[in-house]
Amino acid sequence: MMRWLRRRLDLARLKDPRWRALFAEDPSGEVVTLDCETTGFDTKLDDVISISAIRIAGNRILTSKAFNAYVRPEAEMRAEAIRVHQLRAVDVANARPMREVLPEFLEFLGGRPLVGYWIDFDAAMLDRSVKELYGFNLPNRRIEVSSLYYERKYGDAPQGTQIDLSFAAITRDLGLRTLALHDAFNDALSAGEMYVQLADMQARGVRIAREQTHDATAGITAG
Repeated sequence: MMRWLRRRLDLARLKDPRWRALFAEDPSGEVVTLDCETTGFDTKLDDVISISAIRIAGNRILTSKAFNAYVRPEAEMRAEAIRVHQLRAVDVANARPMREVLPEFLEFLGGRPLVGYWIDFDAAMLDRSVKELYGFNLPNRRIEVSSLYYERKYGDAPQGTQIDLSFAAITRDLGLRTLALHDAFNDALSAGEMYVQLADMQARGVRIAREQTHDATAGITAG
């Protein structure tokens, strides 16, 4: 409810007509899978250093329609983040600032929903820049793949069931290939593959069994 109200207020106050498309339902029916790498893990203090986004149409991941950009941060790179993504300050020192990258990303995104693993973090990191530069909050609907996975595997689980929503668990249960992690493009692509498979399972009423042999085809049952 609060997000809906904020969206209405932001649209009413919108000054730049370029971004009206963000508030409208995209006619293509596509979604965009997104991942960002950052200087750290504080959405209020850290900055985005890499953005990758890929459009998805139905069950097709359109890697030919991808957005990839490095961003020169203002915040200092934190050691704990470098250990995760292996990007150093020197690696993005010649990248463009967010004020140049962000409008290109928003034009690529349009009104399409955002898909991702831990998507609220990535969206919050971008949201801060959108707010600072344009005065509104990123209005796009968000689809969290771990929530789709939870519903398919644990939605009917009895109380006390051990729940694992890790990236590795989802990859394993869906029989997906394992790409190099903490690379923005690979992470966006992996989240997109999760989304396509989970959305298909949801449409067909297929669930993931909670006891599996963990091979590439195990764990999918009808019902």
